[in-house]
Amino acid sequence: MKRRMAFQSLAIAAAGLVLPYRDAADIYNQKGYIPRRKSIFSMDGTNVRFLHPDITQSVRLTLIADTHLFRDDDRGRPFASYSGRMAKAYNRTRHFQTGADLDPERAFEETLRIAKEQQSDFLVLAGDIFSFPSEAAVEWVLEKLQRCGLPYVYTAGNHDWHYEGMEGTVEALRATWTDKRLKPLYQGRDPLMQRIDLGALQLIVLDNSTYEISPVQLDFFRDCLKASKPSLLVVHIPLYAPGRPVGFGCGHPQWGAQTDRGYTLERRPRWPEGGHSKTTRAFYEEVLSAHTLMGVLAGHIHNPSVDVMSGLPQIVAEANAEGGFLQVTVSGLSV
Repeated sequence: MKRRMAFQSLAIAAAGLVLPYRDAADIYNQKGYIPRRKSIFSMDGTNVRFLHPDITQSVRLTLIADTHLFRDDDRGRPFASYSGRMAKAYNRTRHFQTGADLDPERAFEETLRIAKEQQSDFLVLAGDIFSFPSEAAVEWVLEKLQRCGLPYVYTAGNHDWHYEGMEGTVEALRATWTDKRLKPLYQGRDPLMQRIDLGALQLIVLDNSTYEISPVQLDFFRDCLKASKPSLLVVHIPLYAPGRPVGFGCGHPQWGAQTDRGYTLERRPRWPEGGHSKTTRAFYEEVLSAHTLMGVLAGHIHNPSVDVMSGLPQIVAEANAEGGFLQVTVSGLSV
């Protein structure tokens, strides 16, 4: 792995590109940044397993991302000019395994049923559960979660709060529609940063749906790490992995205005000319060097993937709109 990453770094240098900060390959090759992780990771289909010697009781998580629910009613009519494109985007889908006809609502209900049958301890809703912040869709999800009865945590994706074409910065729009629509899903927790203790396991849940991490979120992440507990990081947008496109955008060295191809279609502000903030860059480096962090769980891309960066596995879930989910088990490891 070191050799392959070194070749990638050489290729970047040969192209004459100067990265504004260290990427995963650089961090991996810095002796002081190779984390001594005690956890073991494996994956079979949608089943993910982490083993760690400090886990005393197994925990089962079901992760759902990218359901893209579009249910709406008369209350949404004033926003039809903003919701129209995404309202048509996922009306009909096909199951990622069987190819059978599907739709987002059936997919969500079926995943909740499977979570109950497999005796999941906790649900993780990792963003883009909605295609736009519809009151009807939020109410529908709250009712399904109540019926399911499993405890859960929710963090927003870039579509959950986005009415396309509405004026304002992404930060202001996120704050507005979190307060007006999404707030009940947070169950009184901070929408931007949440820490869930499940026995010896710590879930660190951060909203990076603007592709950026704020200074307050970075401080929160650092504070979580002080607990020295085996932890999983949950974000909607995956972290940059060498060789991946800019869509793996949180921490990607080329993320910025020059590589933003979707802002016109999505009718949103263009990514910043200067790329990621210093805070987001620092967050990226600190995630890769955090030795108590067992893995990163994400969505957004709609295609399942696994990358291992500095010994840290990042698993991206298949879109739930197509029936995808992750069943994550964290268990003890005898050493």
